Amino acid sequence: MGTAYLILENGAVFKGQSFGHDGEAIGELVFTTGATGYLETLSDPAYFGQIVLQTFPLIGNYGVIPKDFGPGTTHLNAYIVREWCQEPSNFRSEGNLDSFLRAHKTPGLFGIDTRSLTRIIREEGTMNAMLSKSPELSREQWSALRGHKVTGAVAGVMKGETGGTSYHNIMGVSGRSQNARFLLWDFAGSQMLFSLLTDCRCISAVATYNVSALDILEHKPDGVVISGGPGDPAENVGAIEQIARLCGRGVPIWGVGLGHQMLALARGARTEKLHFGHRGANQPVRDLKTGRVFVTAQNHGYAVAKASLPQGAAMRYESLNDATCEGIDYSDVPAFSVQFDPTAEFVERFIAMAKEAPTCR
Repeated sequence: MGTAYLILENGAVFKGQSFGHDGEAIGELVFTTGATGYLETLSDPAYFGQIVLQTFPLIGNYGVIPKDFGPGTTHLNAYIVREWCQEPSNFRSEGNLDSFLRAHKTPGLFGIDTRSLTRIIREEGTMNAMLSKSPELSREQWSALRGHKVTGAVAGVMKGETGGTSYHNIMGVSGRSQNARFLLWDFAGSQMLFSLLTDCRCISAVATYNVSALDILEHKPDGVVISGGPGDPAENVGAIEQIARLCGRGVPIWGVGLGHQMLALARGARTEKLHFGHRGANQPVRDLKTGRVFVTAQNHGYAVAKASLPQGAAMRYESLNDATCEGIDYSDVPAFSVQFDPTAEFVERFIAMAKEAPTCR
């Protein structure tokens, strides 16, 4: 441990103490809310290329529990907390945050005013930052800081994963398909969606992000679930074209997170970058059809532009924080999508949709 500095693109400097991996890092600075769930944050591929700030002041009190976040590694560039618990209390704990970050070569910073830092992001928007051992940067470092951009996120995560959610071709998942034969199209999403489909006994195969619509059709699924993932959805041009082809064949589709955004793009909508994104386990969403309010977990920096929704697409879910689009129902194709982490009731809805859809494959 030693003195370290977080230097923002707007020139603000925060002095703190380093922990975890001994190194410097540049990334897109974002914040995430929630009193728990730091293990899920550290393992979420959607943080690829970013420096993540936890708004809750004490992080790490229940230690590191590998079984709770599955295989794989971290994809964030650096981790910032107000205070980290050096002596966690949990009978399932297998280590602390410091050792975890060291093992995954992720630098960390603690002891700064995270409340003040969060306010800067909320007011000025997401910006780049650098975790540095010096409070002053060279001209070259400033250039690298201001020029940082998260690109190639899906491919970057999938290339680095080993096992778990990453597959290089379509693979059968034996003994799972009881309710329906769904194919999960994985765009470097979290383990959560795979586990949900497995628990509901309706997943028969998983396909990696770069397969074609023809590959998927050969599997003859009852429906396709497009996973969440990191980065700018519009960057995935090839995948969006393949999704459009699936829509043309009448295959039932359910988009989640990044999948929700790419499905909208495939139908002719636009996406836009949010001021500071939705990240955390307490994001309120209203079902515009029923009036029901969900308290959801989310992690995204882009949203589908409401004004761009084409004919046949109707916004179903809306954020109560900023009125952005959180889900779409389609009337011209058998499809719907949600921006947030879904629950089993959404799986049941997709099963019902798949049973009602005509065989067009």
